[in-house]
Amino acid sequence: MSLYQLEKDGDVDSLLDHLKLSDSPSIRKRAAEILGDVVGDEPQAVDALVRTAKEDDDEEVRGAAIDALDAIGADAIERLVAEMAGVDSEGADWVRAEAFVETLSADRPELRMAAANALRRLGDAGALPALVEALDDPKPRVRSRVARACGAIGDESAADALAARLDDPVGHVRREAADALAAIGTERSLAPLLDAVDDDNDEVRYAAVMALGGYQGAAAIDPLIEALDDDSDVVRRAAVFSIVELLAAAPTEQSHRIRETIVDRLGSADRSVVDPLVELLEESNQPRERRNVAWLLGRVADDEGYDDAVAALIDALDTDDGTTAQFAATSLVELGGETVERELLDLLEDAECSETAQSKAVFVLGKVGGERARDRLETVLDRTDDEEIRKQAFSALSKLGGRR
Repeated sequence: MSLYQLEKDGDVDSLLDHLKLSDSPSIRKRAAEILGDVVGDEPQAVDALVRTAKEDDDEEVRGAAIDALDAIGADAIERLVAEMAGVDSEGADWVRAEAFVETLSADRPELRMAAANALRRLGDAGALPALVEALDDPKPRVRSRVARACGAIGDESAADALAARLDDPVGHVRREAADALAAIGTERSLAPLLDAVDDDNDEVRYAAVMALGGYQGAAAIDPLIEALDDDSDVVRRAAVFSIVELLAAAPTEQSHRIRETIVDRLGSADRSVVDPLVELLEESNQPRERRNVAWLLGRVADDEGYDDAVAALIDALDTDDGTTAQFAATSLVELGGETVERELLDLLEDAECSETAQSKAVFVLGKVGGERARDRLETVLDRTDDEEIRKQAFSALSKLGGRR
């Protein structure tokens, strides 16, 4: 039976057999990884993983066992360190932290890895100087876990050392450093990621692009626009999401300039930009995010993705958030065209259309409609009792030449 099926079935006994008995390091490694995901604190599994972390002949298998123990919980990873280095797993947090700090300089890399994982779980800022020093560990698998621990502690005093690891020769270390800088999340920690969008590793570029959505300044715009042409579809989509987040997070005094700069840099966007924006507008439950997507779609959707953008914006007219609905309406005005007019006229025929959506539809038709729109608006004016819709209908008809 495949490891995939064993994982799906949660067959711990069979996974343990593969971990203990398989002659293939890749199978033992994968079995360890799965065990970290599927077991709780079952003593038999923890025993086997501890033994594997201490005794397996393959360093990648030992590393996978350490990470699996870490995934199981603090007690499991600390038991490993206790057995390998004699650390008292029952002591006070500060006592254990000091012991783990000492273990960061142990001869065996497995011990250093386990100590870094344990310090990440403890989150003791007092361990940060030792962790920063350990970022220069000769073993990349230790450096990656130390970087992860620095990110979990979240103190920007580690930012410079983590930024230096963005030049690490090993891709997964650079990825962990980028993730750690993103987790710290201050301007000092995010600034080094502006250049990481050009890394030759897809995962590093993805981590940098995702993090730059939280960078409160115009300096992130060009790197994110550049990432829209990335060879990786995942990175391109991340760039779209981060551009939206950048709009949402922009300080009030910079908001207008950042909006205009983004629109200027984007110009007419293709499907790789429009499709994720449509997806966000349809699926996001964050009002601030949806408002900015609704605003942006009307300024970047062109021939490619136009119909999908129009459909998503029309659906957004009926949202509970009035600002999102208003931005959707103004974006439909920006897009204009026969499709917008036709879809809005169809919306007004929908018996389930809310009065709020009708009011917004009437507003847009007053801006983009023709003779068909004027005829329909006269009918709306004669039939509706809603004062807001009547007001919008009068205003729209006046823009279309008045009633006949």
